[in-house]
Amino acid sequence: MQIGIPMETVAGESRVAATPETVKKLVGAGHRVVIEKDAGAKAAYLNDAYTQVGATIAEDAYQGSQIILKVRAPQADEISKISANTTVIAMFDPYRNTELEQFATQQISAFALELLPRTLSRAQNMDVLSSQANLSGYKSVLLAANEYQRMFPMLMTAAGTVKPARVVVMGVGVAGLQAIATAKRLGAVVEATDLRPTAKDQVESLGGKWLDVPMSEEEQQRAADAAKNGYGWTPGEQYIKDQAAIVDKAVANADIVITTALLPGRNAPRLIKAETVAKMKAGSVILDMAVETGGNVEGSKVGETVTTENGVKILGVPNIPATVATEASALYARNVFNFLETLFDKDKNFLINQEDEIQKALLVTHGGTLLFKRG
Repeated sequence: MQIGIPMETVAGESRVAATPETVKKLVGAGHRVVIEKDAGAKAAYLNDAYTQVGATIAEDAYQGSQIILKVRAPQADEISKISANTTVIAMFDPYRNTELEQFATQQISAFALELLPRTLSRAQNMDVLSSQANLSGYKSVLLAANEYQRMFPMLMTAAGTVKPARVVVMGVGVAGLQAIATAKRLGAVVEATDLRPTAKDQVESLGGKWLDVPMSEEEQQRAADAAKNGYGWTPGEQYIKDQAAIVDKAVANADIVITTALLPGRNAPRLIKAETVAKMKAGSVILDMAVETGGNVEGSKVGETVTTENGVKILGVPNIPATVATEASALYARNVFNFLETLFDKDKNFLINQEDEIQKALLVTHGGTLLFKRG
């Protein structure tokens, strides 16, 4: 089959859906791989690197391709280039994507990688959200450190002692854990909080301090059930009040705050209000990793650094994985390759199997039908 790798067209997107490593595997499996000219250039994967492993460089990777691999879903004019009965594998942002109907109308089979059932062990090597979140957690600390006008580690100098930075991480998923680990490696004192009580052991294993919030037995059970699905839960009113008080104190004393809380299909939860930001020291930095979905921090703006009246910088950096595009592309491409393999049977015949729980979960349009249901 011909597999096409078009250039990404979303502003600020510098990743690519296939690297020379995965293209070599695809060519070795008997596929013809067409790369749009310079599709990987922003991620430091040049055309020659692809041709050396057997790919063809073309002006149009859509033409003649039965499978399209992308980072972001094709948009507008791109969709019209896709032939009927083509399979597209990408991150579709299905809860917010208003063009899914067009894919169905054009008889395109679309797989949204974000919908992967994360609790399935055999799906772990296809988990694009986790692989990209890992990089986001790492880079978020570096971005915040770049804006912070002091040191991270404690230093003993002839001129006196430099105190270590105090970092608070809110949301201890994949990104949060990597943020904790990175901040600790840089020498900071790290505190963290999450709605899942099971995250406490993970935080402490990385050398962080857990910001403990009292929980009723009922809330503990609900949180534990939600943790099994890999996501957060909606806490009760008393828990929200207790958490707000504890977080308010920790954030007010922090030098750097990293917020990572995301909810699938919903706007990001508001974790830090303006009155809490107003209590922080001048020169403190907040990085809102959820800024693209409404933001965890009141006052954050997509693509902007907002400086408050009391001198706190709020960073609204979108698409953080794209700032480490080479590594992000490598991990993403491996995830995509691993999923693509499930679409071929033991005789190497292409087969969309809606009985397969992974394919069924990811398939949002097929056979002219919009399968994905919002809400």
